[in-house]
Amino acid sequence: MKSVLVLYYSRGGHTARISRAVAEQIESSGNRCTVMHISEATKSGLDWSQYDCVALGACVLYGSYDKSVFAFASEHQAALDSLPNSFYSVNVVARKPEKRIPENNKYLQKFIELSPWKPKDVKVIAGKVDYPSWRWWDRLAIQMIMKMTDGPTDPKSVIDYTDWDDVKVYADHLVSLAK
Repeated sequence: MKSVLVLYYSRGGHTARISRAVAEQIESSGNRCTVMHISEATKSGLDWSQYDCVALGACVLYGSYDKSVFAFASEHQAALDSLPNSFYSVNVVARKPEKRIPENNKYLQKFIELSPWKPKDVKVIAGKVDYPSWRWWDRLAIQMIMKMTDGPTDPKSVIDYTDWDDVKVYADHLVSLAK
């Protein structure tokens, strides 16, 4: 039995949902999985030696990741590097299949460039447009970005672009990385 640690940063809740789905798949295959927000991991601390693999996931907003993601990766770089590891980027630009390819996803590439931690494995997961749940200024800014990229702009739109079957495949992949 393998033990996988899934850490994430989520602003609106979708990356948290993806992370829980990863954990559910890992556990359904008879393995153990701990899933937690990076703020919880920072507060409670982690015994990294309990895990055979670690995945860190984060969402993109306004073209970047929250600064806490970079701070966490920097602070825990040695621990992350001590295990087989993966980084998953959740972003709406990945609604286009060619942007799910790591080399074609500028947000994932930006993380790799800016983070002191260089993940051994990476994954791009398409996110969710949820205009009704966003603050008005976020909605307007994202609508403008979507207009420029031929995305949905209807303020009532709720579109989940996540390929949930691929999320399960990624979870199985994490187990295969475990030492």
